[in-house]
Amino acid sequence: MGRRIDWYDDPSAPDVNSVKPSAGAFVRDDTGNILLIRRNDNGNWSMPGGAMDPGESMTACAIRETVEETGISIEVTGMVGVWTDPRHRIEYTSDGEVRQEFTIIYSGRYVAGEPTPSAESTHVEWVSPEIVPTLQMDRSQRIRIEWALNHSDPHLDPSP
Repeated sequence: MGRRIDWYDDPSAPDVNSVKPSAGAFVRDDTGNILLIRRNDNGNWSMPGGAMDPGESMTACAIRETVEETGISIEVTGMVGVWTDPRHRIEYTSDGEVRQEFTIIYSGRYVAGEPTPSAESTHVEWVSPEIVPTLQMDRSQRIRIEWALNHSDPHLDPSP
């Protein structure tokens, strides 16, 4: 299995060769904890999410990726924001793909299921927002979670 490497504003980063729309989900339980996964390709904690499949809407992508990666079914309740920062590059060593960031984060409501790791996640947990700063996480995820926690209105592109 290859690794995922997140580059940010780094002149030594490989050139971008792909832009794939992706969707993620910011989901909180009734106590305010956030649904997070620990990725198996880099060990970082992250909201569930991934690339959109052909014939799929972005909203359906967020729902599908969440259930695939976590075992949790959700209902999309709104949009947190769109991140398109060209300084953020995502390298996949398995196939040489280097993506420019293009992610829509939706807010979601828990519907059913138990946190269950998948082929893409080693851990799935409901995490207290107070613990998030202590977790190993890419800066892009930290920014997205902070935005979701502190802004209630949708924002078209919070990327710098």
